Amino acid sequence: MTDFLDIKFTKIGNDFLEATMPVTSKTKQPLGLLHGGANVVLAETLGSVASNQTLDQKKQFCVGLEINANHLKSVKEGLVRGITKPIHLGKKTQVWEIKIYNDKEELSCISRITMAIMDRK
Repeated sequence: MTDFLDIKFTKIGNDFLEATMPVTSKTKQPLGLLHGGANVVLAETLGSVASNQTLDQKKQFCVGLEINANHLKSVKEGLVRGITKPIHLGKKTQVWEIKIYNDKEELSCISRITMAIMDRK
């Protein structure tokens, strides 16, 4: 999905991960706007990758438990940029906030994902 939608990771920091996604025919709905589902794919990709980076991946891994998204401003073209930051890093769950911005740095979507931490067997 990440390759198909051309999602690219662009920055990583101590408490955040950033990626971009182009607004193209692959990511638009029939009215020519960025599809809400594409926003959710970007958000889940960011939250999943970031959460798994906080673990000893030889012992544990994270999977999505719940995700929500509020689409605040439509996007017709350009590149959207998502940034995820942790809200809660627990022993069994993690919660991450993802903010997605348009080319004008306007907030177009805000999402929250809850990740379940699983032990490898």
